Amino acid sequence: MHANEALINRFYEAFAKLDGEAMAACYHPDATFSDPVFQGLKGKECGGMWRMLTGRAADLKVVHSNVKADDARGSAHWDAWYLFSATGNKVHNVIDAEFEFKDGLIFRHTDTFDLWRWAGMALGLKGKVLGWAPPVQNAIRKQARKGLDLFLAKES
Repeated sequence: MHANEALINRFYEAFAKLDGEAMAACYHPDATFSDPVFQGLKGKECGGMWRMLTGRAADLKVVHSNVKADDARGSAHWDAWYLFSATGNKVHNVIDAEFEFKDGLIFRHTDTFDLWRWAGMALGLKGKVLGWAPPVQNAIRKQARKGLDLFLAKES
């Protein structure tokens, strides 16, 4: 197994154990992270996001698969089942991840998933009907960013 495959596996195994600190340790200090909700995170924000999410997770189950990596790039598929804390709705998110590595750590991490599908599960009828709309998606991003900023301020 390539060392970067082992790194990806370690990252998701920590996620399954709700160990946000171990997840954060997999990132390079100058790392970036982006997904449809948390866009353009840099440096400490990347690990902070995972510490925040694992710290408030309810009934989280994470299963990862199809891990591939070489010296420069990697990928994985992962599924997450959880209760969305704001509504109590059940979510099954289906995510594909792409990675770039530097100095034996994750340097660039991009997760891809269907935000409209997620909104339908997490937000209920409003998300199903309007989750495709840019104003709704932007509101989701703004709320997530606000939560992350508050979490990071408390950590400092």
